[in-house]
Amino acid sequence: MATQQGEAELKRSADHAEQAAEHTEEAAERTAVAAEVTKDSADRRTELAADRTVFAAERTYAAWVRTGLGALASGIGAKSLLAGVVPEWMIVATGTLLVIFSGFCFAAAVWRQVFAGAPPPMPDVRRIPPLLLVGMNGFLVVVALAALLSIWFGRTGG
Repeated sequence: MATQQGEAELKRSADHAEQAAEHTEEAAERTAVAAEVTKDSADRRTELAADRTVFAAERTYAAWVRTGLGALASGIGAKSLLAGVVPEWMIVATGTLLVIFSGFCFAAAVWRQVFAGAPPPMPDVRRIPPLLLVGMNGFLVVVALAALLSIWFGRTGG
């Protein structure tokens, strides 16, 4: 009887060990699947981060251009708005500084976009072609130079 009881306990212990091994195997499979999902998720987060980096660079470019356009408009407007209010030299100096600052903003926009530093991981979105940026901002610099000449040599006031 003691032998039968020992064999029964041994059998239960073996069954329990077998069940534990099956549970461990299932847990290992689930862990492997979870690790693969986590790896895929991390890769996707990296791809999305690269896209966000491109969009942030484009927002920065737009901010530089927007600031330049505002300075250009202010420099041109200073000539007509300040006529008769302040001395002529102050109008020319203010307009000149604002227009020169607008040219700086247009150049800085291209510089920051084209020479952005270390490249991010490959994004899914396309970047704006540098040739287009240089062409458009080059045109804006020419407009700024024309505005500068009109401030220097144009008539003040009405």
